[in-house]
Amino acid sequence: MKGSEKHNEDFLNQIRGIINNEVSIHWLRRDLRLNDNTGLFHALSSGKPVILLFIFDDNILSDLQDDDPMISFIYDNLLIINRLVSSLGSSVIVLKGDWKKIWHDLISLLKIKAVFWNTDYEPYAIRRDSEVRNILHKNGIESYNYKDQVIFEKDEVTKDDSSPYTVFTPYSKKWLNNLEKNGIPQKRRSEDHLHNLAGISINFPSLRSIGFKRSNIRPREFISKNIESYDKHRDYPYLDATTYSGPHLRFGSVSIRDIVKTALMVNKTYLNELIWREFFMQILYHYPGVVNDSFKRKYDNIRWINDEELFDKWCNGSTGYPIVDAGMRQLNATGYMHNRVRMITASFLCKHLLTDWRWGERYFAGKLLDYELSSNNGNWQWAAGTGCDAAPYFRVFNPVLQAKKYDRDNKYIVKWVPELGTPSYPDPVVDHEFARKRAIETYRYYLR
Repeated sequence: MKGSEKHNEDFLNQIRGIINNEVSIHWLRRDLRLNDNTGLFHALSSGKPVILLFIFDDNILSDLQDDDPMISFIYDNLLIINRLVSSLGSSVIVLKGDWKKIWHDLISLLKIKAVFWNTDYEPYAIRRDSEVRNILHKNGIESYNYKDQVIFEKDEVTKDDSSPYTVFTPYSKKWLNNLEKNGIPQKRRSEDHLHNLAGISINFPSLRSIGFKRSNIRPREFISKNIESYDKHRDYPYLDATTYSGPHLRFGSVSIRDIVKTALMVNKTYLNELIWREFFMQILYHYPGVVNDSFKRKYDNIRWINDEELFDKWCNGSTGYPIVDAGMRQLNATGYMHNRVRMITASFLCKHLLTDWRWGERYFAGKLLDYELSSNNGNWQWAAGTGCDAAPYFRVFNPVLQAKKYDRDNKYIVKWVPELGTPSYPDPVVDHEFARKRAIETYRYYLR
């Protein structure tokens, strides 16, 4: 028997017979918090005892290492939730494996009245949730899903003809108009109803018991106070003055409503970044093909060089361009990279090395603690010029000038490239002027 199957069997045996009455389930996914959790609020208000459930989905985890830092981050947030609900005589059920089998096992074990969850907009999640809904329906179980990780979803911000926006500026104006008209969605005080949790006191699993190991990389805490000065400091990586909100938004350990409320009061530039996040989410929702194809399909005609040796040097931070190398080394060591440096490194890969944006997108996906498919895809296509409202193909960042402008004293660079200025630091893998000219000519040729 596989480790995860044994864990599931042991866990389910613990709750077998404990609960004989009808229950509701709140399926935790990208909402790892108790406060202001929309789906949880409705579950707790349903009139039935509520079980909290999290499933480590093998379909998602199959390509990850067992010490992937995102797994540790998810586990730690589940552990926090479990500690809070254990004081109320309840527990979080944590299972791992094939979600279809898990749901069939739960249906056979429990008298489930309804299942509640918060909506996910990624293509895989949409397909999975549809299948879960069908399984539940066939077994006479109600299902409810709610908007929680965004302010506006799906078709809530569209053009007057109801078609989706593909340019950010008009989208953001409509987004702000809608916010002014409707206000921030009501905060759901789910924590006031926690007495409605089901009384199941069982042991919380260890990471090892579900087949994982703790990562040495851990996300930083969300620094909300940095929102106020975000517009002044956001372009300077040496200041280390960003909010580190990415992983917390990705997995819902913070409420988007709380963050938007703060941004509205203290910093509209930061609010604009949150609108970009929702813009890319609705692009992915309406155009799921962007996962594998360029949004501007004619850009798929480009014949990339895709030199694997140069790609490896980019990945390892040994291109001979200090700001690029610093960013890649920061990413590899911490799972994080400053936003300005992300743009520089992405532009360098696509334009200087003429490497397919999909290669970089996949590499970032495997390293970023704040990896979110819509934003990662959207930003990579923006950098490559292939996406909606993207940087024009003839815009090629000069990494030397970018470093002089945003890291004038090399404080950030030296932190990550301590051998800078010594014989051990490599020469540039390509000349900037040559690479710039080649990129523009290549794009122009294949886009004619």
